[in-house]
Amino acid sequence: MLRPEQMSKVSVTGSKKVMDDVVETVHDLNLLHVTEYDGSWDGFKQGTPAASAESASEKLVTIRSIESILDVDEEDAGPTRVVSDEALEADLAEVRGRVNELDDRQSDIESDLREVEERIESMEPFVALGIDLDLLSGYESIEVSVGEGKRDAVEDALVSSSAVEHYRIFAADDGSTLGIFARTYEGETLSDALVGTEFGPVQIPDISDIPDDVRGTDGSVSPETYVQELQSRRKKYQSRLETVEGELEEVKLDAAGFLLAAEERLSIEVQKTEAPLTFATTDNAFVAEGWIPTTRYGDFVAELTDAVGDHVEIQRLEDAQFNRHGGEELREQYSGGGAPAAADGGQQAQTDGGKEAKADGGSVVMKNDDPPVVQDNPGVVKPFEVLVNAVGRPKYTEFDPTVLVFLTFPAFFGFMIGDLGYGVVYTLIGYFLYSKFESPAFRSMGGITIAAGLFTMLFGILYGELFGLHTIASVFWEGVVGLEHAPIEKGLSPATAEWALAWLFVSVLIGIVHLNMGWILDFIETLEFHGFKHALYESGSWLLMVNGLWIWIFSDVVRGTAPEFIYTTFSSEGVIALGFSGFPAVVGWAGLAVFAVGLVLLIIGEPIEAVEFLNVLVNVLSYTRIAAVLLAKAGMAFTVNLLFFGVYVDSKGGWHFGVDGMPTIPAGADTVMYHGYEVTEVMFGGLVHGGLAFVLVGFLVLVIGHALVLALGVTSAGLQAVRLEYVEFFNKFFDGGGTPYEPFGYERKYTSDD
Repeated sequence: MLRPEQMSKVSVTGSKKVMDDVVETVHDLNLLHVTEYDGSWDGFKQGTPAASAESASEKLVTIRSIESILDVDEEDAGPTRVVSDEALEADLAEVRGRVNELDDRQSDIESDLREVEERIESMEPFVALGIDLDLLSGYESIEVSVGEGKRDAVEDALVSSSAVEHYRIFAADDGSTLGIFARTYEGETLSDALVGTEFGPVQIPDISDIPDDVRGTDGSVSPETYVQELQSRRKKYQSRLETVEGELEEVKLDAAGFLLAAEERLSIEVQKTEAPLTFATTDNAFVAEGWIPTTRYGDFVAELTDAVGDHVEIQRLEDAQFNRHGGEELREQYSGGGAPAAADGGQQAQTDGGKEAKADGGSVVMKNDDPPVVQDNPGVVKPFEVLVNAVGRPKYTEFDPTVLVFLTFPAFFGFMIGDLGYGVVYTLIGYFLYSKFESPAFRSMGGITIAAGLFTMLFGILYGELFGLHTIASVFWEGVVGLEHAPIEKGLSPATAEWALAWLFVSVLIGIVHLNMGWILDFIETLEFHGFKHALYESGSWLLMVNGLWIWIFSDVVRGTAPEFIYTTFSSEGVIALGFSGFPAVVGWAGLAVFAVGLVLLIIGEPIEAVEFLNVLVNVLSYTRIAAVLLAKAGMAFTVNLLFFGVYVDSKGGWHFGVDGMPTIPAGADTVMYHGYEVTEVMFGGLVHGGLAFVLVGFLVLVIGHALVLALGVTSAGLQAVRLEYVEFFNKFFDGGGTPYEPFGYERKYTSDD
């Protein structure tokens, strides 16, 4: 799980006369992650696609264009089918002709509809003005302008203008639409007079474009009548558009399955016909290389042998390893300066007979490319790959941290939320995402949410909380098991405040363990590729520093300076009674010495990193955010329940929700006994214990409040847990940037093998 599936590099060399059969077989196997030939071998050139590649590509473009017009998606597929050459030609031509004809009609109607809508919109100021359109044009000595502006400003401009002889202004009821009729002096224009005035003219319609049936008997053109005619025309176009859209929908229903199947068949055909572009070829031979899972090498050889017999030579060039004794040395062996001898060069190559090409007595590879990565995680862990791949797919030589994220992320989340009710809701949300969506991303997020919800439920039981109420603690842990309280508590009340401090200490311990895991993985990686010396300098130094420093902090050496809860949390009298009350002073000084040794090693091996030596303190303290979020979420849930149920305080500082009523402290009394508690104060009486209006408001607060806590649980606990994984943990050993495994082949969804 920490390593990807092992990959092997293979070479297939053979005669061109069997190249099509090889391509067909390899494609059906869907195993070979092809290495593209980079043109580096003498006598070899990049292969050329098959003659049918261009035709298949053109048809594929056509089909995808039709699918786009019809808005076809995979839900429209129907049953799988076989698409014959005859159907591909005849049916595609018929569908294309029908769709193109309907698409053209639709475009024309949409164009006409846009034009009508633009005219209706442009007529708004003329309708507001109320002047017949025929009165706005056709004058020899009068200019007319209609637009939006302030009448006073326009009138001042006209009065003061030397270009205007006479004018008259008509204003609409809205006061801003103006119609200006003006006679100007020869050589002057109305627009010159309005320069600098806040007046926006609109184009006056050409009445010659207006149908005769809109005109009055005297030739007048009412803007209201014209708009009514335009609106009628718009309805006609909309009706036509709906008819065409309905016909397109019928074509979609009839042809969607065929189009998706044809697209898949052509995609496969294009893959196969363009495969030679990745090969190294001569006039008579070809060489193809790529990566396959090592465990499938036997299947690969068997299938190719069955298909083409001894006309090809299959060689296992490299079993990619995860350490310095593996892949790198093998690559040196196979990456000599020569190249496979071309068939027409003749040097030891028997290309027509399918023998592997040789040069200088040794095999070579096309390119020293990195092996592709197939993350090898079991089903329950696999959803967490989406969190890892959000940073980057692991390199082949890196540890895959997915299983570690699976073990830690849900635990961090559940620990911070820790409530059975919230956990049930998160689990149900996760199940919905996992079961209702086909998208791998949604299913992965569903799996992650289910795991986070289950841990939230687990910690909720241990905390004894149900939607922030202590129901489980009182009913199960106290009533059934017989404990005084739940096994662990969050520490909100004064009576349980020691638990809040304990969680700060536990968060620090979690950080130390988590960071140790990261640096140990980095130590192993560095050891495998660069040896013990580099591993000691680069990772061992940090391991020594982080553990040495914190042993010193947890020792009697700094007692009195460090917070006291460090020594009391796990003591025999502490809330988590494990009998630990700090390391002896001699152990503390030894820890400080170990820290110093680690720092010296870091300065010697990685002097640039030495300036960050305090990361062993800062990074660990970053994990206290776990305790902070725990208390913050618990406080929010507490506040919601306080407002609804109310809370009273007992003499020991414990807080209790008024689920079944609230005590009343008599006047003059300091305390009152209630449900076995000596109540000293009613913190808040609770909306549920008020009148009907208060109850209704209380229910609203209860529902919205807990919904908010649920949502913020994702944005706080979820994001903080992710941050700890990415920033604190991954930074110690993980870079990402691996190559995804993309085998040459196709996962059929719409077609049967033909």
